[in-house]
Amino acid sequence: MASVTMTIRLESEEKNLIADYAAAFNTSVSEFMRRAALERIEDELDLKAWHQAKAEFDADPVSYPADEIAKKYL
Repeated sequence: MASVTMTIRLESEEKNLIADYAAAFNTSVSEFMRRAALERIEDELDLKAWHQAKAEFDADPVSYPADEIAKKYL
């Protein structure tokens, strides 16, 4: 996959904070921003999936023991 460039606008204080944080963890600003953005997206998708699963459970609150699930799917 080819790399592409993305530009964001920050206040100088924000830029310095991000750069200092990335340096403290021995990573580039680019890698830090990429990782932070992708982790945020993953967190949001996980939360959405949790809300959907919770709504399904609330509609039909039945639970099954782990060994019963294992027998069915393993």
